[in-house]
Parts: sequence; C-alpha cells; structure tokens
Amino acid sequence: MDGDFRHEFVREPGSLRHNPALVLNADYRPLSYYPLSLWSWQEAVKAAFLDRVTILAEYEDVVRSPTTEIRIPSVVVLKDYVKPQKRVAFTRFNLFLRDEFCCQYCGAKGDLTFDHVIPRARGGITSWENVVAACSRCNLQKGSKSLRQSGMGLRKPPRQPEAEQLRNLGRKFPPNHLHESWIDFLYWDAELQQE
Repeated sequence: MDGDFRHEFVREPGSLRHNPALVLNADYRPLSYYPLSLWSWQEAVKAAFLDRVTILAEYEDVVRSPTTEIRIPSVVVLKDYVKPQKRVAFTRFNLFLRDEFCCQYCGAKGDLTFDHVIPRARGGITSWENVVAACSRCNLQKGSKSLRQSGMGLRKPPRQPEAEQLRNLGRKFPPNHLHESWIDFLYWDAELQQE
C-alpha cells in the first residue's frame, strides 16, 4: 500500500474543500496538528461575526450579504484560550498516530490493523501498553503466539502517549493542502536549524 494510508482516518467534510480556515488557540498554536484544526469558511465567518475570533489572514475570495461584504478568513485565532486535553483517548486513530502509521514489527506503512502483543487468547488486555499498529501480513504471521514464539520483535515498546507527544507527532504529517497563509502559524514554535 502507499504512504497515504493515514488519510483514511481523517474524514474531511466537503465543506473543508473550499477555503478552509486554520483555527489557532489564543496562544497562536493550532488546536491540533493532526488532524489539522480547520473550520469551513462558513464557520469562520460566523465566529468572526460573533466576535469569537480575530482574523489574521484572508483569502482573495469574498462573501456578500445584502448589507455586508467580507473576505473569507484563512487564519483565525480564538479570543478565549481552550485548554488542551491532558488525557489521550485510546482510539484506533491515536494508536496509529502514536506508532506513526507504520507496522511495529516490519515498518510497513500500509494495510494497517492492530495487534495485541500479549494475545488476548493468552490473557493480554486491550491497552496502550499491549496494542500496537501492525500490517495484516505481520498480524497473521504472529497470530496468537508470543513475540518469542513468533520470532518477531517490536520496533519500540508500546507506551501510553502524553497529549503533547501526540500533538508533536501530528506535526510530522502535514495535510494534503497547506495554504501559504498558514505556514507561519504551523511551525512558528519549531526550533530553527543552526548553520
């Protein structure tokens, strides 16, 4: 499979296909990197009209009402800070993000499923510490055997990620579309390379 397997997990509503707005928290960081915090242009215009956001950048396109004309926002910042969640939900998407969308046995990037390191048939539980991303081939090869019995090894031990760790991992997977007005806001806190 190709490297775009990860895109199957982010459902992009049709409203985000045309002039989406990058949404920044009050600290000027995206609410999330993966999936990238985006609003439809309609949501961004409504939030600006209700004075919930400040518009930082705009598209050339405009929308009109009988009394108003406004350029469509491309970057908005919330006026009120939204505290990031500390607890990371144990979901299929977050598990694949933790494992960087690759099989923890062979490193393949496509056709992913998940595998219990200690098989459920042998008392293994479904938890961050016992479940890893695995390609179908490796999952079938391992089956209900232990790592030693299967002769397989893990690329890294499974651990429960912290919310900040997942946010940082999300930065490694830019979306298919990045508008030029977003770039300065997506990577402003990245460490600069020294020469």
